[in-house]
Amino acid sequence: MRHLHHPTRRALLQTGGAALGAATLGLPTLARANTAVNFQLSWLHSVQFGGSYIALDRGYWADRGLDIALSQGGPNAPVEPPVVSGTALVGISAADYTAAAVAQGAPFKIIAVAMQKNPFAIASLSANPVNSPADLIGKKIGMSVSNTPVLQALCTINDIDITQIEIVPTQYDPAPLVSGQVDCLLCWETDLPVAMDIQGVENTTMLMADHGYSVHSQTYIATEDSIASRRADLVNLLKGEVMGWNDYLSDTDAAAALTVEMFPDAGLDLATQKLQAERQVPLMFSELTQTSGFGWFTQETIAANLETLALLGRDVSADLWDRSLLEEAHA
Repeated sequence: MRHLHHPTRRALLQTGGAALGAATLGLPTLARANTAVNFQLSWLHSVQFGGSYIALDRGYWADRGLDIALSQGGPNAPVEPPVVSGTALVGISAADYTAAAVAQGAPFKIIAVAMQKNPFAIASLSANPVNSPADLIGKKIGMSVSNTPVLQALCTINDIDITQIEIVPTQYDPAPLVSGQVDCLLCWETDLPVAMDIQGVENTTMLMADHGYSVHSQTYIATEDSIASRRADLVNLLKGEVMGWNDYLSDTDAAAALTVEMFPDAGLDLATQKLQAERQVPLMFSELTQTSGFGWFTQETIAANLETLALLGRDVSADLWDRSLLEEAHA
């Protein structure tokens, strides 16, 4: 993976001044190495992590003494093992995954929340739209069977009998919907609907978060030991993230272009990345983040998460979340 480091004026002044002072005194020049930090992403490289790429590219972490390596995730690269082992200082996860890991003894805390709204959505063709949970009754929904608890939670929250919905196991692809095999798909708002838009297929999405499904996604997790022993590194990492994602918000097209530039072998299409970047904005930025800052969460949002997590069979308490590092990052 290529890291694009652009020296900042501040860094130039710092290192240049130090070198000049050493030369004047006839002393050897000593460069202080930045602290190496592995940041484990939750999925393959794409504009989903665009704010992090901006932070790396613009030197926001380097300015704070961190040499960040962004490790991509994927279907065979779960986030939790490298974080719990200490191989990664921070990982991108989701509240339900973290709750499951904690139930098995992992000492995790959620320290920031990138996606204020969960990205799970019901996608349908605009000619036969699903606009509300009630519209699911009598429909065939294509999805992974492993996501049945997610659909069940949505149904329970909205007083829908799940037996009135026909679950059709499908691959994660829009084809079953486009071909008419199913009436709708359970997917992320930012991928299959985007793929259909790019293909010119008119579609409608019903965001589950707008109907009571409250599970924090794209969350930042760290271990209790790291919070105690490497607090300054964690705070500085979050500071860089905040700056990167604020830049992302100001120009999502630039974030998409940078993503494609940084990962030329990832098979990323610029038009798709631009649309995905745009579609992420309402998931990641809200009145809460406008008031309090990127990554914010409150006791109220935690309480809503606990209710939905209970429906998913995850028994956790509010102390799974720790906002103290984010507060320092925004101070």
